[in-house]
Amino acid sequence: MKKVTLVMLTTLIVSACAKRPDAIAPVSMGNAFSGLSCNQAQTMLATERSNLAALSAEQNSAATGDAVGVFLLGLPIGSATGGDKEGAIAASKGKVIALENRLLSC
Repeated sequence: MKKVTLVMLTTLIVSACAKRPDAIAPVSMGNAFSGLSCNQAQTMLATERSNLAALSAEQNSAATGDAVGVFLLGLPIGSATGGDKEGAIAASKGKVIALENRLLSC
């Protein structure tokens, strides 16, 4: 019985850990930016790339904090303190891709 509990607890802890930014899939935005002018799309793309870089840095910190926390304390500290930005990164990656696709027709 103790082995089962230990396995379940370990699985729960590991699944709660923050992913590295490169392991997060983008959210599809389709043609959400098709109505933008080329200049607007270029400006938004530059802004969104900066946003994605900042979110990725925060996510890397959370993932590192989780790895250290799980190793030392058995708890994913980075995720527990709100450091996991997986949803925001997925959306930002989707925006970057959609904006890059918009700029292909400029």
